[in-house]
Formats: sequence, C-alpha cells, structure tokens
Amino acid sequence: MLRSIELSVGIFVGIGLAALFMLAMQASNLSSFTSDGAYQVSARFDNIGGLKVKSAVKVSGVKVGQVAEIDYDNETFEAVVVMNIDEKFDKFPRDTIASIFTSGLLGEQYIGLEPGGDDKLLANQSEIRHTQSAMVLEQLIGQFLFSKSKENK
Repeated sequence: MLRSIELSVGIFVGIGLAALFMLAMQASNLSSFTSDGAYQVSARFDNIGGLKVKSAVKVSGVKVGQVAEIDYDNETFEAVVVMNIDEKFDKFPRDTIASIFTSGLLGEQYIGLEPGGDDKLLANQSEIRHTQSAMVLEQLIGQFLFSKSKENK
C-alpha cells in the first residue's frame, strides 16, 4: 500500500516537472523552428534594444520566422539582423518595413514586418531597407525629463 502511494506521488511530480519544462520552453521562445525550408533576409537597425537570436519574426501577430543572427557593422555603426523566414511566407514585397516591438509583460522583443506594395518580392539573401529601431525606455524618459527641465527655465 505504501509503495503504491510513493509510486503515484513520484509519477505526479515527474509530470509536474515535465509540464514546467514545457512552459519554460514556450516562455523563452526556444520552441522548435527549423531553418529547413526557410530563406534568409537581413535588416539594419540603429538600436535593437533587447532583441536576441531566436526572437520571433511576426506579421499581423503571426509568427513567420525567427532571428538567426545578430552582428555589428563597423563601417556603418549599425546592428545587422539576419532572419530566417519560413518558405511558405515567400510573398513579402521588397519595400517591406521591419520594426522592433516589445510584447507581453516580460518585455520580450520581436521583429514585426509590415508588407509594402512593391511588385518585386524579397528573395533569399536580400535586405530589408526600411527599418524602425527599438524604443528604449531609458532614452524616452531622458528626453522627457530634459524637455521638462527646459520648460522650467
């Protein structure tokens, strides 16, 4: 009798730990996105904020890819972000706009794509020319305080 209770408690704890692991994987955005069947596009930003490799790339709230690589260009002093876009989403116009947004309470950042109206489409290894950098809260607060101190003088 005691043995069966210990066994059932052990199974219950094991299921609980597995559920916590799955939740952690979903929350950290490390769930599987394979680069098989994906094409790469890049974009340049003045400031990427807290964007990370494996962050989501979304259009209208739908995940269409993820960030594959983040690098810094010493010539232009910009961050270069390479994204893997799923091949079934291959109809983005060349004048698509890439912006960095923050979602959720945890402040996870992602890239939002807004399709343009160009007839020519983005292809593998192409670059998105129109970008909007991340809004950095510290800079916004600094600008607000600076403008308020100027008004008081």
